[in-house]
Amino acid sequence: MTSECERCRTGPASGAQLCQFWSAHVDALDRHLSTGTWVLAAVTVVVITYPVARIVIPAVLHALVLDVVRTVLRFL
Repeated sequence: MTSECERCRTGPASGAQLCQFWSAHVDALDRHLSTGTWVLAAVTVVVITYPVARIVIPAVLHALVLDVVRTVLRFL
């Protein structure tokens, strides 16, 4: 008898298999991790994501807006 992990590795995984596999892992995490661990993980994600978003998103918008303005002005 093969385990769920072995079946996922050996055969082509369909979307349903992947969803069941992922759901089982998330349920296991939910059962075994304390609330404090979840809070620590969430704070870590926010601390890492916030500066990246504050730098990357404005830079991308600035580059896109300039290109759009140049294109519109060229047509005028």
